[in-house]
Amino acid sequence: AMALCLKQVFNKDKTFRPRKKFEPGTQRFELYKKAQASLKSGLDLKAVVQLPPGESINDWIAVHVVDFFNRINLIYGTMSEYCTERSCPIMSGGLKYEYRWQDDSKYKKPTKLSAPQYMCMLMDWIEMLINNEDIFPTRIGVPFPKQFQQVCTKILTRLFRVFVHVYIHHFDSIINMGAEAHVNTCYKHFYYFIREFSLIDHRELEPLVRM
Repeated sequence: AMALCLKQVFNKDKTFRPRKKFEPGTQRFELYKKAQASLKSGLDLKAVVQLPPGESINDWIAVHVVDFFNRINLIYGTMSEYCTERSCPIMSGGLKYEYRWQDDSKYKKPTKLSAPQYMCMLMDWIEMLINNEDIFPTRIGVPFPKQFQQVCTKILTRLFRVFVHVYIHHFDSIINMGAEAHVNTCYKHFYYFIREFSLIDHRELEPLVRM
């Protein structure tokens, strides 16, 4: 019942960005329901992430990228009052890891940003991508672009950094909010998914390797 608990622990009004929804009646909506049902059934998370027989891998990845965006959005949105310019002037994961922001529009070179600024840029950037029909087509019969999995790798790699920052810098807040079990489940689900489809370079995973 992770989805239910998420609603109780995490404040819906604080979600950082509006949730992206799947259109009922679409293939993707059916897949999303299938994924949610197996998540709620208490199945082992390693089994939950496996591609269901006969389904397209790109559809499966698309559904999960959107779902993880929604969940991580909710987690960070709830934590965001503890993550300020003052507390987190650098987007980092401890002393060893610093993440700089780069995109194709405003920041052409990797740029130092505070954690809240980085999160803002990141969520806007992901939202723009998942709402782009050329990258995440929603119409039946419209193929995914050739670079689809590369784009998803980039999205998931950056979403992983949200976990890194939240775990290393705001773990006490997670515990105080009673959200530890839910964040851990979301993290494990995410981790098994990216491992199942080799979607993130293993070097990116190093900051949380002890977990």
